[in-house]
Amino acid sequence: MHSLATIRNVLEEVRNGTVTLDEAERRISGLQMEVVEDIARLDLGRPVRCGTPEIILAEGKEPKDLASIAVRLTRASGRCIISRVGEDHLSVVSARCKEEGIEMEVEKAAKMVILSCGVNRPVQRGVVAILTAGTADIPVAEEARVISLEMGCTVRIAYDVGVAGIHRLFSALKGMTDAHVYVVAAGREGTLPAIVAGLVDSPVIGVPVSSGYGHMGKGEAALASMLQSCSVLAVVNIDAGVTAGIFAARIARMVTEHE
Repeated sequence: MHSLATIRNVLEEVRNGTVTLDEAERRISGLQMEVVEDIARLDLGRPVRCGTPEIILAEGKEPKDLASIAVRLTRASGRCIISRVGEDHLSVVSARCKEEGIEMEVEKAAKMVILSCGVNRPVQRGVVAILTAGTADIPVAEEARVISLEMGCTVRIAYDVGVAGIHRLFSALKGMTDAHVYVVAAGREGTLPAIVAGLVDSPVIGVPVSSGYGHMGKGEAALASMLQSCSVLAVVNIDAGVTAGIFAARIARMVTEHE
C-alpha cells in the first residue's frame, strides 16, 4: 500500500479485485501497526488516518535498530522518510539497503534519507513556497522542502532573503505568487516571517531557527518575535522543519481539493 494512500485508493483496489473486503476494512480503519523486534511500533495507518507519512527520527536510535525499522517501514509502505540522520546512521542504513535491494536517496542539506521499493511520490498537488532569512537557516528549510515534496507538493524556494538586505525579498516573492502556503525560516531576531505575512495573501508558517547567539540565542529570540508578530502567521517550534513541512503540505493539498 502506498505511503500516502487514501480511502479512495483503497476503494479502487477493492473494485479492481486486488484486495479483499477484509483487507480494505483493515486499511481504512487507520489503525494498522507493525511491531519491529520489540523496539518500535510502526504506525502504518497514519497516511489514511491523518494524511501524513510515518517519519522515522534517527536521533537517539542505534544505527542497527534504525536500519531494521526503516527497512520494515519501506517494505510495508513503499517509501520511507528518515530525519536527522548522522554519519554513523547513514553508513549502516546504506549497507542494509544494498542487501535488501532498496533504493536510497540522500538529502544531505536536510540530513534526511528517502528509501523506496520503486514506489514514486504521489502526484503533485498544491504549491509550497519556502524562504530563509540567511544561509544558516537552510538545513531547517530543507527539512520542510523534502517533506513537502514527499507529500506530493510542488515547492518553490528562495534562500538568504532576510531583512539585512530586504530588497532581496521582493524579487523572490514575485516568483512565488502561485503558492498556497509559505514556510519562512529565520534565526537571530526572526523578523522575516512577519514581513512576509504582511505582504502575501496565503497562510505563513514561521520557523524559528537556532542560528542566533548571545542573549536569547539558539532560536529563543526568533521564537518570541514570531509569537508577538502583529501580522498573522502560525509558528512551529525551534528548528521544526519537519513539522512546518507537514503543516504546509496539508494546507496546500486541502486548498487544491476545493479549487
